[in-house]
Amino acid sequence: MEATQTLIPYDDKTKFYAELSREIEALKDPIWFTALANASASLKQHLPDINWVGFYLMKGGELVLGPFQGLPACTRIAVGRGVCGTAVRERKSMLIEDVDQFPGHIACDSASRSEVVIPLFRDFARTDLIGVLDVDSPTLSRFDAQDLAGLELIASTLTRVNAFADLNTFA
Repeated sequence: MEATQTLIPYDDKTKFYAELSREIEALKDPIWFTALANASASLKQHLPDINWVGFYLMKGGELVLGPFQGLPACTRIAVGRGVCGTAVRERKSMLIEDVDQFPGHIACDSASRSEVVIPLFRDFARTDLIGVLDVDSPTLSRFDAQDLAGLELIASTLTRVNAFADLNTFA
Protein backbone atom coordinates (compact mmCIF):
# COMPACT_ATOMS: atom_id res chain seq x y z
CA MET A 1 0.00 0.00 0.00
CA GLU A 2 1.10 3.53 -0.62
CA ALA A 3 0.68 6.29 1.90
CA THR A 4 -2.30 8.58 1.64
CA GLN A 5 -1.28 11.50 -0.58
CA THR A 6 -3.86 13.88 0.86
CA LEU A 7 -3.90 14.93 4.47
CA ILE A 8 -6.16 13.00 6.81
CA PRO A 9 -8.63 15.50 8.35
CA TYR A 10 -7.62 16.33 11.93
CA ASP A 11 -10.89 17.95 13.06
CA ASP A 12 -12.14 14.68 14.60
CA LYS A 13 -9.15 13.23 16.41
CA THR A 14 -10.75 9.85 17.05
CA LYS A 15 -11.35 9.34 13.32
CA PHE A 16 -7.96 10.89 12.47
CA TYR A 17 -5.98 8.44 14.60
CA ALA A 18 -8.11 5.46 13.52
CA GLU A 19 -7.44 6.26 9.85
CA LEU A 20 -3.77 6.98 10.48
CA SER A 21 -3.46 3.67 12.35
CA ARG A 22 -4.97 1.85 9.35
CA GLU A 23 -2.48 3.55 7.03
CA ILE A 24 0.45 2.62 9.24
CA GLU A 25 -0.82 -0.96 9.47
CA ALA A 26 -0.99 -1.13 5.67
CA LEU A 27 2.61 0.11 5.50
CA LYS A 28 3.87 -2.88 7.53
CA ASP A 29 7.06 -4.49 6.32
CA PRO A 30 9.00 -7.61 7.28
CA ILE A 31 12.03 -5.37 7.80
CA TRP A 32 11.42 -3.42 11.01
CA PHE A 33 13.61 -0.48 9.98
CA THR A 34 11.56 0.04 6.81
CA ALA A 35 8.29 -0.08 8.77
CA LEU A 36 9.50 2.57 11.22
CA ALA A 37 10.86 4.76 8.41
CA ASN A 38 7.48 4.73 6.67
CA ALA A 39 5.64 5.27 9.96
CA SER A 40 7.73 8.35 10.79
CA ALA A 41 7.14 9.76 7.29
CA SER A 42 3.39 9.13 7.55
CA LEU A 43 3.19 10.74 10.99
CA LYS A 44 5.17 13.77 9.80
CA GLN A 45 2.89 14.13 6.77
CA HIS A 46 -0.40 13.91 8.63
CA LEU A 47 0.15 15.28 12.15
CA PRO A 48 -0.29 19.06 12.08
CA ASP A 49 2.05 21.44 13.88
CA ILE A 50 4.94 19.09 14.65
CA ASN A 51 8.62 19.68 13.99
CA TRP A 52 10.09 16.23 14.79
CA VAL A 53 8.80 12.67 14.89
CA GLY A 54 10.73 9.47 15.16
CA PHE A 55 11.88 6.46 17.07
CA TYR A 56 14.56 5.69 19.59
CA LEU A 57 15.32 1.99 20.07
CA MET A 58 16.86 0.18 23.03
CA LYS A 59 20.38 -1.10 22.40
CA GLY A 60 23.02 -1.81 25.00
CA GLY A 61 20.92 -0.37 27.83
CA GLU A 62 20.36 3.02 26.17
CA LEU A 63 18.11 4.57 23.55
CA VAL A 64 19.67 4.84 20.09
CA LEU A 65 18.26 7.04 17.32
CA GLY A 66 16.18 5.17 14.75
CA PRO A 67 14.15 6.35 11.74
CA PHE A 68 12.84 9.91 12.07
CA GLN A 69 11.63 13.03 10.26
CA GLY A 70 12.99 16.43 11.31
CA LEU A 71 16.27 18.10 12.12
CA PRO A 72 19.28 15.94 13.02
CA ALA A 73 18.77 14.61 16.54
CA CYS A 74 20.61 13.31 19.57
CA THR A 75 21.94 9.88 18.68
CA ARG A 76 21.90 8.33 22.14
CA ILE A 77 19.81 8.96 25.26
CA ALA A 78 20.44 7.35 28.64
CA VAL A 79 17.55 5.66 30.39
CA GLY A 80 16.10 8.16 32.87
CA ARG A 81 17.41 11.21 30.98
CA GLY A 82 15.07 13.64 29.22
CA VAL A 83 11.48 12.85 28.31
CA CYS A 84 12.38 9.77 26.24
CA GLY A 85 14.66 8.27 28.88
CA THR A 86 12.10 8.99 31.61
CA ALA A 87 9.35 7.27 29.61
CA VAL A 88 11.59 4.19 29.39
CA ARG A 89 12.50 4.26 33.09
CA GLU A 90 8.86 4.68 34.14
CA ARG A 91 7.58 2.43 31.33
CA LYS A 92 4.73 4.83 30.59
CA SER A 93 3.68 7.44 28.06
CA MET A 94 4.57 11.05 28.74
CA LEU A 95 2.69 14.17 27.61
CA ILE A 96 4.73 17.31 28.25
CA GLU A 97 2.91 20.59 27.65
CA ASP A 98 6.01 22.76 28.16
CA VAL A 99 9.38 21.05 27.68
CA ASP A 100 11.20 23.97 29.33
CA GLN A 101 9.45 23.02 32.58
CA PHE A 102 10.54 19.35 32.36
CA PRO A 103 13.62 18.77 34.54
CA GLY A 104 16.47 17.46 32.40
CA HIS A 105 14.76 18.02 29.05
CA ILE A 106 17.13 17.32 26.16
CA ALA A 107 16.75 20.04 23.53
CA CYS A 108 17.69 18.28 20.28
CA ASP A 109 15.63 20.90 18.39
CA SER A 110 15.57 24.28 20.17
CA ALA A 111 12.23 25.09 18.50
CA SER A 112 10.42 22.28 20.36
CA ARG A 113 8.02 23.48 23.06
CA SER A 114 5.86 20.40 23.75
CA GLU A 115 6.41 16.67 23.41
CA VAL A 116 4.74 13.27 23.58
CA VAL A 117 6.69 10.05 24.10
CA ILE A 118 5.11 6.61 23.83
CA PRO A 119 6.98 3.44 24.90
CA LEU A 120 7.04 0.62 22.35
CA PHE A 121 6.53 -2.85 23.78
CA ARG A 122 7.19 -6.01 21.78
CA ASP A 123 4.63 -7.99 23.79
CA PHE A 124 1.05 -7.51 24.99
CA ALA A 125 2.14 -8.01 28.61
CA ARG A 126 4.22 -4.82 28.24
CA THR A 127 7.34 -6.45 29.66
CA ASP A 128 9.69 -6.21 26.64
CA LEU A 129 10.27 -2.49 25.99
CA ILE A 130 12.05 -2.05 22.65
CA GLY A 131 12.03 1.74 22.26
CA VAL A 132 9.90 4.87 22.09
CA LEU A 133 7.91 6.93 19.62
CA ASP A 134 8.82 10.60 20.14
CA VAL A 135 6.78 13.52 18.73
CA ASP A 136 7.76 17.19 19.22
CA SER A 137 5.93 20.42 18.43
CA PRO A 138 7.05 24.06 18.33
CA THR A 139 3.75 25.00 20.04
CA LEU A 140 3.18 24.99 23.80
CA SER A 141 0.48 22.53 24.91
CA ARG A 142 0.14 21.22 21.35
CA PHE A 143 -0.85 17.72 22.50
CA ASP A 144 -3.81 16.64 24.61
CA ALA A 145 -5.23 13.41 26.03
CA GLN A 146 -6.78 12.51 22.65
CA ASP A 147 -3.40 12.85 20.95
CA LEU A 148 -1.82 10.73 23.65
CA ALA A 149 -4.42 7.97 23.21
CA GLY A 150 -4.14 8.21 19.42
CA LEU A 151 -0.35 7.95 19.45
CA GLU A 152 -0.60 5.00 21.86
CA LEU A 153 -2.86 3.36 19.26
CA ILE A 154 -0.23 4.04 16.58
CA ALA A 155 2.52 2.53 18.76
CA SER A 156 0.39 -0.52 19.50
CA THR A 157 -0.39 -0.96 15.80
CA LEU A 158 3.29 -0.75 14.88
CA THR A 159 4.38 -3.40 17.36
CA ARG A 160 1.41 -5.65 16.58
CA VAL A 161 1.86 -5.80 12.79
CA ASN A 162 5.64 -5.64 12.42
CA ALA A 163 8.29 -8.18 13.40
CA PHE A 164 10.77 -6.76 15.87
CA ALA A 165 12.54 -10.08 16.39
CA ASP A 166 16.09 -8.78 16.09
CA LEU A 167 16.67 -5.07 16.49
CA ASN A 168 20.38 -5.54 15.78
CA THR A 169 19.79 -6.23 12.09
CA PHE A 170 18.04 -4.48 9.25
CA ALA A 171 16.69 -7.66 7.63
